[in-house]
Amino acid sequence: MTEPVHLASPLQLRGARLRNRIAISPMCQYSAGTDGLATDWHLVHLGARAAGGAGLVIAEATAVTPEGRISPADLGIWSDAHVAPLARIVDYLHSQGAAAGIQLAHAGRKAATNTPWDGGGALADGAGGWPAVGPSALAYDDVHQRPHELTVAEIEQLVEQFAQAARRAVTAGFDVLEVHGAHGYLLNSFLSPLSNHRTDAYGGSIEGRSRVVLDIVRAIRAAVPEDVALFLRVSAVDWVPGGWTIDDTVHLARAARDAGVDLVDCSSGGVSPDQQIDVAPGYQVPFARAVQEAGVPAGAVGLIEQAEQADAIVRTGAAELVLVARASLRDPNWATNALIELGHAAPVPRQYGRGYSRSVVAAGPR
Repeated sequence: MTEPVHLASPLQLRGARLRNRIAISPMCQYSAGTDGLATDWHLVHLGARAAGGAGLVIAEATAVTPEGRISPADLGIWSDAHVAPLARIVDYLHSQGAAAGIQLAHAGRKAATNTPWDGGGALADGAGGWPAVGPSALAYDDVHQRPHELTVAEIEQLVEQFAQAARRAVTAGFDVLEVHGAHGYLLNSFLSPLSNHRTDAYGGSIEGRSRVVLDIVRAIRAAVPEDVALFLRVSAVDWVPGGWTIDDTVHLARAARDAGVDLVDCSSGGVSPDQQIDVAPGYQVPFARAVQEAGVPAGAVGLIEQAEQADAIVRTGAAELVLVARASLRDPNWATNALIELGHAAPVPRQYGRGYSRSVVAAGPR
């Protein structure tokens, strides 16, 4: 009997039905137009990966406030003007059979930098930059600016800004919303004791440092329909002694599940330049497995590049969902090609059907 292809199995998350367990991880493109508006680049970039067979395509970190952008070229969703360009993309993703996701984000103390191909580094106010914010007035490094320490009133306003952004994302038609709590950006910097030195209700214990993340989750759940799926991306470990640990992640994952999160997307690092990461194929998969074993659905990401590797992650219960990043930049059809390699029929747009053997082509989108 032929072994089933677990990567090809559908996944239901509230009202979002994913045709397979392959998601395109959110990856910044630094290609937004004026004031964070989505462009043709985003349509083509995300649309190609939907046509390429992925079950879920997640748009990059999208700022809930203008000051929450990593760079002036980042996507935004802080105003109603952002909805129509994003809705155009969602419509196309749906037409190709993929669920549509978006990552809601705030860059925090890593904000106001130049684009990577322009050298990165902090932008001065006069050069298009703006003041950065954080849980504490601690700079990420000598290159980034020293952030303003958010007041309690500003934190409460931030929670509402995430909720408003979520409402706009739903208006645009997204099936999945992901709260960005990883990679040293604002919410991750609240979670980690390396960057959060507060002594009020938003600091100190893990409960205090997790408070704003859970407040945002609850605010989003209250703001959007019940059938909208909600993810939380975390940096599962800081890779720095004295930093956030996998035990902390499991604690947060359970609390986030109880607050309304449907899946925890397990990445790592980014909160400190002192991190020492043991990079290897699938190096973050054990973090997803730890969350799964705690009874919380998890997503795995990080150097997942081979079809059999991805299938094994789902088959062994390490994660419910595999998020593919850099491999999908090299090959927009990674999902289709992976399923075919595993011996499963794949959804191929009829326009591309002549490029494949008929035996491997499923009924694809038109």
